[in-house]
Amino acid sequence: MTKRIDSAERAIQDVIRDGMTIAVGGFGLSGIPVDLINAVRDSGARNLVIVSNNMGVDGKGLGVLLENNQVAKVIASYVGENKLFARQFLDGQLEVEFVPQGTLAERLRAGGAGIAAFYTKTGVGTQVAEGKPIGEFDGELYLQERGIVADLALVRAHIADTAGNLTYRYTARNFNPVVATAGRMTFAEAEQIVEPGEIDPNVVVTPGIFVQAVVLASEREKDIEQRTVRVRPTA
Repeated sequence: MTKRIDSAERAIQDVIRDGMTIAVGGFGLSGIPVDLINAVRDSGARNLVIVSNNMGVDGKGLGVLLENNQVAKVIASYVGENKLFARQFLDGQLEVEFVPQGTLAERLRAGGAGIAAFYTKTGVGTQVAEGKPIGEFDGELYLQERGIVADLALVRAHIADTAGNLTYRYTARNFNPVVATAGRMTFAEAEQIVEPGEIDPNVVVTPGIFVQAVVLASEREKDIEQRTVRVRPTA
């Protein structure tokens, strides 16, 4: 049975609802599922909880959901490139849960692995620890963090097959693999979609059992969050 769906809009419209928790892969603008994000925007769903490394930039990536006032809460590790995010947060319009980046990755991995909670030294003695259980192991204090399981996970892959097996390319791999396993449903957009057996099993990163739908990514220029260059020295 093929998991390929003909458009991101069709995939999203069948499952989206107000108040969903949606985990989104990517890092800044690298490896983000642009078509699936835009489909969420076009659905008009409100009061969403977004779990992601960050919220993109103004007008791009997850920033389009902020512009459309669709987000009630963000769980993220970095948000410094989005002025609208800062304004909505300071105005009390947006609830924000800041999570250390490694902890966020582990919370997503734990959710995908069926681990309800784990202990880490990161955040002990800081505001991150407020209201969370503290445990002592071998004379050291550790902070309990909960695994994250999202209602819907959205990821970007380089190659997918119609059975849902995914591979990623270079830095676009980033948060996508842990997000892909952390959703009750996972939708992937891919630059190429092939038939089962055409991806070497040894290079599959996300097995198809985690993925419920695959859509072909539209061709578009890949945005760069910050372009930094230096003057080439003369020979």
